[in-house]
Amino acid sequence: MIVLCVNAGSSNLKVAAYDGEKRTAAAQVKGGLEEALKELGPVKPQAIGHRLVHGGPTHHEPQLLDDALIASLKSLTRFAPLHLPPALQAIEAARQRFPGLPQVACFDTHFHWQLPEAARRLPLTEELHRQGVRRYGFHGLSYEFIVSQLGQRLGRRAVIAHLGNGASLAALQDGRCVDTTMAFTPASGIVMGTRAGDLDPGVILYLLSQGMDAAGIERLVEHEAGLRGISGGTSDMQELLQSKDPRAALAVEIFARSCRKAIGAFAAVLGGLDTLVFTGGIGEHAAPVRAAICAGLEHLGVALDAAANESNAERISTGSAAVLVIPTDEDRVIARHSTAVLQPAEHQR
Repeated sequence: MIVLCVNAGSSNLKVAAYDGEKRTAAAQVKGGLEEALKELGPVKPQAIGHRLVHGGPTHHEPQLLDDALIASLKSLTRFAPLHLPPALQAIEAARQRFPGLPQVACFDTHFHWQLPEAARRLPLTEELHRQGVRRYGFHGLSYEFIVSQLGQRLGRRAVIAHLGNGASLAALQDGRCVDTTMAFTPASGIVMGTRAGDLDPGVILYLLSQGMDAAGIERLVEHEAGLRGISGGTSDMQELLQSKDPRAALAVEIFARSCRKAIGAFAAVLGGLDTLVFTGGIGEHAAPVRAAICAGLEHLGVALDAAANESNAERISTGSAAVLVIPTDEDRVIARHSTAVLQPAEHQR
């Protein structure tokens, strides 16, 4: 089955065409679907798969997009106000561009859906929990791909670090997610490119008391914080690594420290560490950042091979814990899910 994979982010739109497991074309634009399709080139999809960051407390399994599901997702935009609206716009644009073609929703939260109760529950009231205020976890399509690539090589106790402009880590016990850094929204967890990550709620209360409104706070914690806020300029990791500005070095140090603390915490949850996997743009390409993250994790069996790390080899460690660099492919997972939903019997053969 030829699947057009659509990933509508808060600021850009990525598309890719897959023929089975093979990627045949890809494009990324700042504009809408029509522009992305022009960049992609000629393609005749048999189905369209969409990445949806959030399905709220109701939706998580890959499923066919119909009027009822779309209406339900529109009612859930409060759970991801920056991500769901552009995704819904892309779905509508695809309906207009390819009328009658089946479309499949693939949710980032699915991978984390069976989190243990102690990890899923936020320390708030039962009423808020019933309203869906809980830990969901994100980057699930990326984590799913890494698990499918490594299989038994993950070991019993693994931490996967998906590090890009948006970044998170997940703790896996026997391949099953038991904890993850992102919680109710993708703005939470470790320090990111422009997101603050976990932040003392007293800071929010302080900003409110100083007259900042909700829109201003959202702009700050989503777009003006993180690496950009610390460095005073850029969120691009390569630019930060090349910069002579001490604020850039501080931003990299804080990012690495944030990741290292999460790995240590997850090793405590797992009772040790067999495998640490780096993926995502930073995880796959920024050797100095990987080295900074791993420095200080020797007590967990992490010992980097400097030459292997610099060359972005698949295994970059010599210690008892395997440290791996594995390129992710969220679009391939979207194509797999779309095929499984639309051709379940064939997919199982």
